[in-house]
Amino acid sequence: MMNNYFFRDFKSNDYAEVIDLWEKTGLGNKMRGDDLETIELSINLGGKFIIMEEISSQKIIGTSWMTFDGRRIHLHHFGIDPEYQGRKLFIPLIKKTLRFARDKNVQIKLEVHKDNLQAIKLYTKNHFKYLGDYKIFIIRDVKELKDIGDDQE
Repeated sequence: MMNNYFFRDFKSNDYAEVIDLWEKTGLGNKMRGDDLETIELSINLGGKFIIMEEISSQKIIGTSWMTFDGRRIHLHHFGIDPEYQGRKLFIPLIKKTLRFARDKNVQIKLEVHKDNLQAIKLYTKNHFKYLGDYKIFIIRDVKELKDIGDDQE
């Protein structure tokens, strides 16, 4: 059976369609700060953004965005358009993703919501291991840090 999709790197004119896909899959929202500038910067710093595109429609049907911090790859927004789910398209996308980490020869890490059992099953079947009892904390809007001041300690 011939594939009806191909992989390519993210291009800046993909941004609107990618945001639409992330909203449909629940992967993105404005609070995450996933703007075009951030995506392009992360790619320039050694990350990768894989686009899975349907050949016939030229529609973006999957994404895998990986950032690199010099020590490990962080996998963000790995997902398949809900209209295309159930066809096992995640398999070639996860293989392409893991190949990038293997070729870079660094660890790959991700965060997944505890209630997303389908994603947890996918990741554990593909060599990811639960890291333990870590809790994840974040400050999304650093502009709110007005009370820390700028004085020397």
